[in-house]
Amino acid sequence: MEPLILHEDPISANCYKIRLVAALLALPIQRRRYSILKGETRTPEFLDNVSTFGRIPVLQIGESTFLPESNAACFYLADRCHSTLIPSDSLQRADMLRWMFFEQNQHEVNIATLRFWIRFIGKENLEPSRRAQLEGKRKAGEAVLDYMAEHLKTTRSGWFVGEDMTLADVCLYAYTHVAREAEFDLAKWPTIQEWCARVEKVEGYVKM
Repeated sequence: MEPLILHEDPISANCYKIRLVAALLALPIQRRRYSILKGETRTPEFLDNVSTFGRIPVLQIGESTFLPESNAACFYLADRCHSTLIPSDSLQRADMLRWMFFEQNQHEVNIATLRFWIRFIGKENLEPSRRAQLEGKRKAGEAVLDYMAEHLKTTRSGWFVGEDMTLADVCLYAYTHVAREAEFDLAKWPTIQEWCARVEKVEGYVKM
């Protein structure tokens, strides 16, 4: 099996979700760390050798294959291990992908962005164009959490898809469980709190 190397910044939950999938699958993975805040993913060395796009995470497979995009990397790891994190039923598999797309298109762009701006940049340091977006992203983030909570209320298993944990849960969990760092009080969504606790009890779970 080819060695796996994760090019990451530990502050990123997109990077964390790949580490979490690897841990759940008991896959050894090396870690190469970079600082987004210091611009280390924009250096000529990184752009030439890891990703011309200058973003992380990037999952390196062997010597010469580099796979960007966190959810794609999670899918690759689970698929290569034939893991139950990917449902065998085609409709459930599509539903899992639906939540993974939702995570990147609706969840991450609001909750993760707010977390980065508030915790790592600081409201007082935001340029006016970003400061003007704070309230809109907060409302959008609350709508995302409302939608997740309502869906969880309809499931018998307590998971987002089917009867077992899937990649949908892993990908949604990554930024949800640190939403407090974006000033979202998860106590308002007890169903989501219960789901987070369920994820944290799964064998192989590792903290961010």
